[in-house]
Amino acid sequence: MTEQQRQEARDFRNTVFLPKTDFPMKAGLPQKEPGILARWQEMDLYRRLRDARAGAEKFILHDGPPYANGDMHIGHALNHILKDMVVRTQSLLGKDAPYVPGWDCHGLPIEWKVEEEYRKKKKNKDEVPPKEFRAECRAYAQKWVDVQREQLKRLGINGDWDNPYLTMDFTAEAIIVGELLKFAESGQLYRGAKPVMWSPVEKTALAEAEVEYEDIVSTQIDVAFEIIEAEDPDLMGASVVIWTTTPWTIPVNQAVAYGDHIDYHMIEVDGRRLLVAEPLVESFVKRLGHESHDMHFFVKGALLAGTKVRHPMHHLGGFYATPRPLLSGEFVTVESGTGFVHMAPDHGEDDFLLCKANGIDPVFAVTGEGKYREDWGWLGGQGSVINPKFNAPDGPICEDLRASGGLMAASADYRHSYPHSWRSKAKVIFRCTPQWFVPMDRPLPGDHPEDLDPLEAMLRDVAEAKTLRQTALQAIADTRFVPEKGRNRIGAMVEGRPDWVLSRQRAWGVPITLFVNRKTGQYLSDPAVNARIVAAIRAEGVDAWEDARAQEYLGPDYKAEDYERVTDILDVWFDSGSTHAFVLESGKWPDLLRPEGYLGPLADLYLEGSDQHRGWFQSSLLEACATRGHAPYKAVLTHGFTMDAKGMKMSKSLGNTISPIDLMRDYGADILRLWALSVDFTEDHRIGKEILQGVADQYRKLRNTFRYLLGALEGFAEGECLPVAEMPELERYMLVQLEKLDATLRQAIADFDFNTYVRALSEFCNEDLSAFFFDIRKDSLYCDAPADPKRRAYRTVLDVLFHALVRYAAPVLVFTAEEVWQSRYPDGDSVHLLTWPELPVSTVDEDRWAELRALRTTVNEAIEPLRREKVLGSGLEAVVTVPDSAPEADLAELFITGTVVRGQGDGVIVTRTSDHKCGRCWRHLPDVAEDGALCGRCEDVVATIDGEVA
Repeated sequence: MTEQQRQEARDFRNTVFLPKTDFPMKAGLPQKEPGILARWQEMDLYRRLRDARAGAEKFILHDGPPYANGDMHIGHALNHILKDMVVRTQSLLGKDAPYVPGWDCHGLPIEWKVEEEYRKKKKNKDEVPPKEFRAECRAYAQKWVDVQREQLKRLGINGDWDNPYLTMDFTAEAIIVGELLKFAESGQLYRGAKPVMWSPVEKTALAEAEVEYEDIVSTQIDVAFEIIEAEDPDLMGASVVIWTTTPWTIPVNQAVAYGDHIDYHMIEVDGRRLLVAEPLVESFVKRLGHESHDMHFFVKGALLAGTKVRHPMHHLGGFYATPRPLLSGEFVTVESGTGFVHMAPDHGEDDFLLCKANGIDPVFAVTGEGKYREDWGWLGGQGSVINPKFNAPDGPICEDLRASGGLMAASADYRHSYPHSWRSKAKVIFRCTPQWFVPMDRPLPGDHPEDLDPLEAMLRDVAEAKTLRQTALQAIADTRFVPEKGRNRIGAMVEGRPDWVLSRQRAWGVPITLFVNRKTGQYLSDPAVNARIVAAIRAEGVDAWEDARAQEYLGPDYKAEDYERVTDILDVWFDSGSTHAFVLESGKWPDLLRPEGYLGPLADLYLEGSDQHRGWFQSSLLEACATRGHAPYKAVLTHGFTMDAKGMKMSKSLGNTISPIDLMRDYGADILRLWALSVDFTEDHRIGKEILQGVADQYRKLRNTFRYLLGALEGFAEGECLPVAEMPELERYMLVQLEKLDATLRQAIADFDFNTYVRALSEFCNEDLSAFFFDIRKDSLYCDAPADPKRRAYRTVLDVLFHALVRYAAPVLVFTAEEVWQSRYPDGDSVHLLTWPELPVSTVDEDRWAELRALRTTVNEAIEPLRREKVLGSGLEAVVTVPDSAPEADLAELFITGTVVRGQGDGVIVTRTSDHKCGRCWRHLPDVAEDGALCGRCEDVVATIDGEVA
């Protein structure tokens, strides 16, 4: 047998340098990730990272406390993945970016759950000692803290999980009390009676952030109030007509409002003269069931000043016998109703303010349970006042009004938006009760040198003082918002919000630790008393606030019998709004402390859902502005909400909820993380099986990139590296592309644009590497001699790519990146201790390479039809003719074709080669004598291998 025949018969597969790696193509994330978590815990990765970044520039993300109530849901998962991405990318950039997770532990939701258990056992909460009840609330909260902590750790969130912050920790409770007392000592608290959102079911006041709006159908009624005093005698005996969708407020009516500039028409229907706003006459008459009416005259609203009417139930005497004045109200419009608005100062903010300005006080007729007082003259003890049957056209209110002749029309068909409790889902009411408030528009106290004359200080205050609202709006202007629309959203809320209602009438929470003088009604503001209170709560928690210890706190200068101990608790938004004070300032978490002398916002970033513009973002803003004069944060990032695959809001009743715990069991945490960081999280976004399948495909491509790199770098050593200046142009071009990716990722981190971060990383791996660089250079990797400069240059760049890409991917695919790193460096530390890669500098003519890549695409498009028609088995069998103007390069290598020639035309022509196929590299080349024989390069490499074996 001749040498050529022996070569043709030989199997050359064992002479090809194929990639070798134990890194599996199948990820098996659900089984693999828990072991990686355990390794991190064993090596104390979080503390190791803190030590590694000690002394570096700080980046502090302050964790908004999720509520310790129930399993983690998809919103929790998205939120914490985003926070982890922020912290990890900042750490990758070399900053010291600690993460202390926290939980909100007080408040109604937990209390409500404990009460539910009581109800199941036929127990009455009011019969249980308060300390015992609070202990059960504390235990319930701790149970869910522990559950959620393990669930969130499973997401791969790297944080100080062994030392989280809890608002129910005694230290936290004491600092919250201390923050409240700062308000008290600076005069930023007042006790007042005004309408607030009230939940009759939960028997407590609610903040705006605790209310959600849903459409309901209500009874709308038109009620006539007979005029009994008027300057114009033609008005006597006629009636003004009011329209309302809250019939239950009629028993508490004290006045009627009109608009000065409204034209009112006197009409006659069924012999009754009625005064109604001119634009609303037709709709009013239709509600009466009439098609026509008689018109008498019109009167300008301003002329109604001094007019008085009587309540339809005036025959009951007492409260109802008092004439009701007509009052001018700027809020009265002609958009709907009758142009007259009945005023119940107990149950509406406009009502309260207008009546207060005219000397009319609330009467507190409706109890905390939502019923009229037992002694109330009409319907006393009845209710609930918002029960639809109670307000129905045939209910007691309408029946009594009908019997008195006051009811003009009633129908249960008015659809409108109505406030409901965010927690109990029950309807709420506006109810006037004594509460504690923080004023939004009272000048904040000035900060003056100790030797400043008091009169001069007062004058300076008057000239320079800003209100809490003004200070907060300035802080909003100074804060960065991502996305920018968040600025307008929170700004509009702060601009129009009422005074902050701090008090709640519940048991589980931080108490309002004030003593009120029984004679003067003023709360005591004594730093010594306050210090004793704070010290006791720091030692014993909120249970320390009790009557038995009143004298202990008041000390020798005051008598306990002279003071009322306030028993209300704080709005939980005050708790969470104060977290910056005990998490970022107390020193319990030294990693979070700013350098001594630092002034300004302590947190670089707050990151929560967009609903927190009215919640935590706002309560933190107001608390910090009132006590420190600025926001607690430099930037605010908000994300939207996760919808199902059809864009529907997730709801247990709809059965479309998706559990992140189930997703991690089926897919693994890295798939969930990749989904969260791939969507445009600044808007509402979707999740579903098809979406997750697409994410899983994206993950597989990224994983295969790392698998290829690990295999192609098998046995790579430092001595193999080639300087950039000695590399072929393709390698230098890829280094330039890597630099561009690096800049894109850095900018995405600065913009908190993680969608762009993940997309750029994926596109680089898929398009620049797998479909281009890897594809072109596989021939060199497989077939060139190990010492060949081109192969060394390729592997040198692959090593650069590996070290860069594993770092870039680490904040996203936290488990996979660790697996990749350990596969190459089994004795090495964690990938998460590394910093941002330093890249070699390279330059090429990018315009030229853009032209070459475009030409490569054109060639591939020309080859593909011939492959489908089986004219060509592969591109290696093609002879490609390109325009003579094409850039100079090894085009056959670039196109992965047999040969490339230049022609006179503008287009690309593809024909089949007549050259023979190399039996080792499979290229069709002129120097291959017969199919199966070797080309010159492969002969040399095989000869070397054979020589080494021999």
